Amino acid sequence: MERTKVTDPARLTPREARELFRGGLVTPTSGWAAGWAQANLIALPRDRAYDFLVFAQRNPRPCPVLAVTEPGETFASIFDGDLRTDLPAYRVYRDGEQVAEVTDVTSYWRDDLVGFLIGCSFTFEAALLEAGVPIRHIEAGTNVPMYLTDRPCVPAGELSGPLVVSMRPIPAELVPTAVRVTSRYPAVHGAPVHVGDPAALGITDLGTPDFGDPVEVRDGELPVFWACGVTPQAAVMRSRPPFAIGHAPGHMAVTDARDSAYLVP
Repeated sequence: MERTKVTDPARLTPREARELFRGGLVTPTSGWAAGWAQANLIALPRDRAYDFLVFAQRNPRPCPVLAVTEPGETFASIFDGDLRTDLPAYRVYRDGEQVAEVTDVTSYWRDDLVGFLIGCSFTFEAALLEAGVPIRHIEAGTNVPMYLTDRPCVPAGELSGPLVVSMRPIPAELVPTAVRVTSRYPAVHGAPVHVGDPAALGITDLGTPDFGDPVEVRDGELPVFWACGVTPQAAVMRSRPPFAIGHAPGHMAVTDARDSAYLVP
């Protein structure tokens, strides 16, 4: 089932969106269920969960923790669904290598897995649009572009890895608006980490993102970069824990928390 067959994904409730994903719909979730927060998923065995919690605490911009499950649980305080089936797509890692990308991880789920829901910048996109800031990947119906950077995260225990960023081209005159709007959502990555030259982040080619899809940067626009919740998966790939499950980048958990719950004055 393609995204174009969903008439208006922004008007769906979280429950309705999750039902579509459980039924096999695979699509990036940017622009879905407007007004509701979205989240990244990373699930690690209990013996690695403390390291990740410390990693997130030391790297709050890319890893703002919204909820943590008990070992083996398949729901979360802000997610009244099934974490194994109700995201559009998942990635499964063994020893840091991706071994599967699937729409259902029930057969991979373990009783010792601790699930972490991490804030996602899709949550503040409705506020950007309301402020008149265009979002190119929504206009194009594609996934947001995401890039590995040369900025290392602060390690914790056996976990280390690079910062991952998402990029949105913003008309230069609207960059201050984008910074102001997103700075009020610190629990979903907050203000940009960089504006302008991608080389300052070690990114050599905006046309070849490491995750997601490339988007056009037009004359008069600046690339604006936000910390990204794919950073935990980059840490998994770098640190090579024996097992982990994450969302496919851009294919998020649509939660039952209002985006306004993460808005600060």
